[in-house]
Amino acid sequence: MAMTLSYKVRNGSRAVRRWLIPYVNSRIHNGDFRPVLCYLYTEWKCNIDCHYCFQFDNDRPGMDLDTAKSAIDWLKSVGCRVIPLMGGEPLLRKDFILEVIRYGTEKGFFMYLPTNGYLMDQEFIDEMGRAGVAAVNLAVDCVAPRKGLPKALMAIEPQFRYLTERQKEYGYLVFFNINICRTNIKDVRMLTEIAHQNHIGTDYHLNEPPQGFVDLDHYRHMENELWVTPDKYDEVDELLDWIISKQLEGWPMVNSVEHLKAFKERMRGLIRPWECRAGKNGALIRPDGTLSPCFDMITYEHDWGRIWEPRFDYEELQKLKQKCRPLCSSTCYHTMGHYYRLSSIPQWVFKHMRVG
Repeated sequence: MAMTLSYKVRNGSRAVRRWLIPYVNSRIHNGDFRPVLCYLYTEWKCNIDCHYCFQFDNDRPGMDLDTAKSAIDWLKSVGCRVIPLMGGEPLLRKDFILEVIRYGTEKGFFMYLPTNGYLMDQEFIDEMGRAGVAAVNLAVDCVAPRKGLPKALMAIEPQFRYLTERQKEYGYLVFFNINICRTNIKDVRMLTEIAHQNHIGTDYHLNEPPQGFVDLDHYRHMENELWVTPDKYDEVDELLDWIISKQLEGWPMVNSVEHLKAFKERMRGLIRPWECRAGKNGALIRPDGTLSPCFDMITYEHDWGRIWEPRFDYEELQKLKQKCRPLCSSTCYHTMGHYYRLSSIPQWVFKHMRVG
């Protein structure tokens, strides 16, 4: 009981210092580039091949440590205090990632690690816990591996068990990152229930094809059976209604209810106007230190600047968003846009208090 209380107090304090205070500062400096969070894309390469994923390239090198540390220093100077470490698969270089987590934690950042979990082991989990990792985003799409969906819980069962066993000792958060596809609808429900049984959160994405104006020369699975098709709309609707009902019951989930409801229209080709804050209150740093406003734009040929020299021009961003926003239901930026509104702040605070 004492450990549980300490865990909740620690994470509540961290949420205020790393999320809420930077958010308030970004409102005060509304005319500036003030990222509430910024993704550090440390690795192009990946150890597995999910057929829906176009955001890895095994022919390109990852980030070096000097660039990572300089990026963290720069982000601190512009008020950011949340850094997700992205890939590819970040754990292809575990010693490097541990150094980045330590450095970011020492600089006062909420360092969170998305991973498919395959390369985790007990030694690494203990090391990252001692390094101060704040959250682990465990990407799983199904219970057992399926065609084109290797991110399966059964494939990483020992890592998952040890990760959750050590959660309160080290104070990090754990949540499943789940991509809703045509072939894993029943698995999504099972993974949500498993997450609840293990007292961890969930985060959902709607599987959708990459945007046509993004460079995809390295992508080999444009034709696959994972995109949600009309024959599955009713089944996905039922799943989403169930997920929403569980969130309203208090099950911890990253997505807002508004975003989950938007998935229904998105898979039918309709996206209502929403507030995308990419390039304003969120961004992505590529392995070479150059910047991108978001994931889908990571290979978009445009100079957005680099660390210490951002070039997020408001008019250029608005022109780009006129093209990409009607095609995008980004979980990151849709959630950010929802909770960035002043009217949503009480909801955000209550949500954190309720789930601890």
